[in-house]
Amino acid sequence: MSKDKVKESGLPKETLTAAWAIALGAIAPMLDSTMVNIAIDKLTKDFNTTLDTIQWSVTGYVLALAMAVPISGWLMNKFNGKKIFVGAVIAFGLISVFAGISWNISSFIFFRLLQGISAGIITPIMSTLLVKTAGPENLGKVMAIVSTPMIFGPILGPVIGGFIIQGASWHWIFFINVFIVLIAAPLMIKTIPDFEPFNKDSKLDVFGIIDLSIMSALLIYGITKAAEHASFNNSETILWVGIGLMLAVIYLVYNRIRKSQTVLPINLFAHKGFLASSIGLFLANIAVMGPMLILPLFFQNYLHFTAIEAALALIPQGVGMLVTRPLIGKLIDKIGAKYVVMVSLALSLIGSIPLIFITDKTSMFWISIVLFIRGTSFGGIMLPLTSDAYTGLDIKQLPEAGVGINIIENVGSSFGSAVITTVVATVIQGLQPTISNGLKGYHAGFLVSAIVLAVIFIPSLFLTHKENA
Repeated sequence: MSKDKVKESGLPKETLTAAWAIALGAIAPMLDSTMVNIAIDKLTKDFNTTLDTIQWSVTGYVLALAMAVPISGWLMNKFNGKKIFVGAVIAFGLISVFAGISWNISSFIFFRLLQGISAGIITPIMSTLLVKTAGPENLGKVMAIVSTPMIFGPILGPVIGGFIIQGASWHWIFFINVFIVLIAAPLMIKTIPDFEPFNKDSKLDVFGIIDLSIMSALLIYGITKAAEHASFNNSETILWVGIGLMLAVIYLVYNRIRKSQTVLPINLFAHKGFLASSIGLFLANIAVMGPMLILPLFFQNYLHFTAIEAALALIPQGVGMLVTRPLIGKLIDKIGAKYVVMVSLALSLIGSIPLIFITDKTSMFWISIVLFIRGTSFGGIMLPLTSDAYTGLDIKQLPEAGVGINIIENVGSSFGSAVITTVVATVIQGLQPTISNGLKGYHAGFLVSAIVLAVIFIPSLFLTHKENA
């Protein structure tokens, strides 16, 4: 590898190719989870079932994904990371075929659960392999590459899903994954290097995996019930979140007895960067994911857009993300995460505060500009927080760190969606159903998002800063 070549791209060619191959492997699960939301109406009719039953194909996928995450840490410790990753991606493609040919609602939900399990293994392994591929000096640039599927998923998923449903049928939402996997699998086999097991001596922490899996699932399920009831003060949420928190306490005690020889060692949080990143990512998922849920509803309810038009209206946000993505990676590697996050938070507030005053008369031109500004900041919040979580950790700690970050992000995004939905519903409860009263709910939701963004400034103070930039 010539020095000029490395300098030109900023990354060695092998590292760059491997990073893109890993990112490509994650595109199918990222797109899939958002495309299905658009098909819910069609699925309800085709399977001749209720919305509540169909909703299990979405909730079940998220819960299965959350439960599979702790298992991925053990798999990386014991086996070749490349083989596990490629195997999980191929499995996702195969299960997608069965989901597409589902003969009734029960089989459909079953295959969605299996898809969730394979997606729950793909996501943490993807992050960990990237950190190992990049090395500490190139972590920002490589994380910027792999964030591509994360960006395309929420932004393009609903648009592609909408066009597939209008032009073909819901079956193709799943069949399309097969084409993605057929392209990704050979490329991954060829370009991703073999990854030795991180810690072959590690024993399967059966109790830890079961405890964390059930804890994640119950917390997320309880939180989704809060969104359904539009209140955190309902018996279902209190029951499931209560049991989830009890399992978290049990895990803390168990981890102490085992002296952190567990699937997610709590001593990881003794690392200042990991702790600050974890808190920041949890809050960022509330501030970023919550509004992603209510923006399309605003477009449909007040600007009378169709589902596809609402998805298209979010594209400026995606363009904003793509524009700043390469720059953010370089900045993280050059100056560290701290100031990248702080500047991005300021930008995000500029793109979020106007949404608190949005009405049905606001011009789409101004909304697009605000969403573009908001989008430019997302990568600068999420990427440095994610890369800083791994900074300074020992190689053997990477699988556990991947598990921890994914659990925090999964619970955080569910919590974010539920908090914002509940705020919107609570504010408009009991009010006359007028346009201005309905808007009050949305304004409150966007206000909560802006407040949470401001709070992220606190953990960002403890992120890394490279003096000799």
